[in-house]
Amino acid sequence: MNTIKITIDGIETEVAKGTTVLEAARDLDINIPSLCYMKGINHSSSCRVCVVEVGPRLIASCTLKAEEGMKIQTNTKKVRDARKATVELLLSDHDRECLSCSRSGGCELQTVSNDLNVRTVSFAGEKSHGGKDLSSPSIMRDSAKCIKCGRCIGACSTMQTVHAIGFNHRGFDTTVGPAFGRALGDSTCVNCGQCIMACPVGALTEVENMNDVWNALSDPSKYVVVQPAPAIRVALGEEFGMPVGTRVTGKMVAALRKLGFDKVFDTNFGADLTIMEEGTELLSRLNSGESLPLMTSCCPGWVKFVEHNFPDRLDNLSTCKSPHEMEGAMIKTYFAKKMGLDPKNIVVVSIMPCTAKKFEGQREELSNESMQDVDLVLTTRELAAMIKEAGIDFVNLKGEAFDNPMGEGSGAGAIFGATGGVAEAALRTVFEITAGKELETVEYTAVRGLDGIKENVIELPNGKKIRTAVVHGLGNARKLMEAMERGEKAYEFIEVMACPGGCVAGGGQPIIDAQTSEKINIKAERAKAIYTEDEAQTVRKSHKNPSIQQLYAEFLGEPNGHLSHELLHTHYVKRSKF
Repeated sequence: MNTIKITIDGIETEVAKGTTVLEAARDLDINIPSLCYMKGINHSSSCRVCVVEVGPRLIASCTLKAEEGMKIQTNTKKVRDARKATVELLLSDHDRECLSCSRSGGCELQTVSNDLNVRTVSFAGEKSHGGKDLSSPSIMRDSAKCIKCGRCIGACSTMQTVHAIGFNHRGFDTTVGPAFGRALGDSTCVNCGQCIMACPVGALTEVENMNDVWNALSDPSKYVVVQPAPAIRVALGEEFGMPVGTRVTGKMVAALRKLGFDKVFDTNFGADLTIMEEGTELLSRLNSGESLPLMTSCCPGWVKFVEHNFPDRLDNLSTCKSPHEMEGAMIKTYFAKKMGLDPKNIVVVSIMPCTAKKFEGQREELSNESMQDVDLVLTTRELAAMIKEAGIDFVNLKGEAFDNPMGEGSGAGAIFGATGGVAEAALRTVFEITAGKELETVEYTAVRGLDGIKENVIELPNGKKIRTAVVHGLGNARKLMEAMERGEKAYEFIEVMACPGGCVAGGGQPIIDAQTSEKINIKAERAKAIYTEDEAQTVRKSHKNPSIQQLYAEFLGEPNGHLSHELLHTHYVKRSKF
């Protein structure tokens, strides 16, 4: 038999063999609180908040496999007392400055404490030591808030296979961080921020740049330009109580304008520009047969992952800068010249779904004439915080349009936010340029979806074939790269996004608690909204964007030309594996 019968709180139910008691209870809408458990990422049963009573014993339900005839009680006095004692012990060693914590109102420890009616902390004594790690430009770690649940380690090691952090020391002295007491900024961390998304409390957050942006906006000598990424418009609304996957493009533009930005451009324009450069680069490599496969370089987490782990493959990475970096370069050259502005007085602010973009913005390789292409990066969460701080009624804002000349993006630019989007956008342009005629159907659905590794073969009109792989999540990327190293796989074009699901689920997006993420497929809902955004556009191919055509006619000349290589292309560096 593949199923067994168990009884939970007097309710008899039939479950598949191998089902945990926690899973079975939640299927019955019986709430069992948990902190360390995160489906598919962490099943350590270390926090003990999810204990249930089975006979005379209290057992953690997240790892307890259901057995035939098992009788489970989830709400006895014994269970409640044990859970409350556990939470009090966690709180006794926790920095309880909740009002000033960025996770206040969205903290899972706070929620569990409230649900269990914990009003006092009975245990007093020494607190574990450890301060804040501010070494990374992307991620800040506060040891005083850590509850040692291990979810961040599961995200970093099990899911992403980066292994930048782990448990150090033992017992009361246990800490979470890089090995040998190193700082996060000196580790193999790729800044993807998936540890932040996994953390149930405020022990891990992005390095905040909101005050830097406020200062720039308040400085009359600065001309401040903002550009939001495609994935922002399908997630920002969640920070204001709107349903997951709500498209808020017009409201977002209106809010940015109210914050005081001088121009509100669209990173979709930069995505179209990336396709022009990367598509041309792909055709060139296909013709020469050199440095194949071409691997996308839009994702800074993926780029740093290659620099650490597969440095012999650096030549395979596209030399193209990422979309917001390309757009930043154009703002400080093409736009500055057009408007008669001194580029040294322009501040470019990118709103990104990604914490790794903060690291990317500081890379020396992404600058021109001693000026960074992008000056400041905010996450979706930081933008929402600024909108709230400014007292803007976001939900009731009337939609507004982006500014030109860099506010016009195609549908192809929009889908960059979902896994498979870069590949699909590139194929739309590459196929049409090769064919010399319009495509009847622009959708390449074979590269869509949430399978970890998707493969497809595209035959171009000239007879050449493009074996394509689309990968999301660095754990899957490692599998693919190692298969290539063994000679088991061969491709001409590979798209990789570091975060599972792509940018729509980046480390800077709204944080969804572990239980809610089990009920709602956040990645799928946001991706669906991205494709709806694509379908709503009049222009759905990057090379058909009239503003892109104008840019090349007036300034760049041609894709992959001399000026393009000077301003829009870069190189990468070999980094240590340790």
